[in-house]
Amino acid sequence: MGWKIDGKFDPSIKKSVVIVVPHTSWHDFYVGAFTRKIIQVDINYIAKKELFKGPLGAYLKWMGGSPLDRTKGQNKVEAIAQLFEEKEEFRLALAPEGTRKKVLKWKSGFYWIAVSAKVPIIPVAFDYGKKVVKIGEAFYPTGNYDKDYQLLQLFYKHVKGKTDL
Repeated sequence: MGWKIDGKFDPSIKKSVVIVVPHTSWHDFYVGAFTRKIIQVDINYIAKKELFKGPLGAYLKWMGGSPLDRTKGQNKVEAIAQLFEEKEEFRLALAPEGTRKKVLKWKSGFYWIAVSAKVPIIPVAFDYGKKVVKIGEAFYPTGNYDKDYQLLQLFYKHVKGKTDL
């Protein structure tokens, strides 16, 4: 499809929060699936638990999915951080924008999940302008969200999402 992969995952890091930015199109799913297959690194995701029933549930688990109870009143950050405790290897891919629309500021859940689970954040960019999947170095959050947020955003400078073209 003409895409290239720039960077790689450190094989010694078995647990991390992988932030994929920008998340502007449903095409991101298959770009991510192909990338994961090519680099041969298991990358996981979460979805509402109701999807994990029957044949679809088996497929979602095979694709690296973990069910999440999204009942109101639950601390979802803690529930997701608990998944890291339960698994020997878990690289959780999240889109910090929280939507496929262009946003000016990310939601902070990805950050607090990484802090709570005591895992690094791996920045990944799907640059549709250059047709490059860019994989960054592990970033260890300090607990200072505002400062860390600014540093993480530098990785995505000049990256074009599908809808930016």
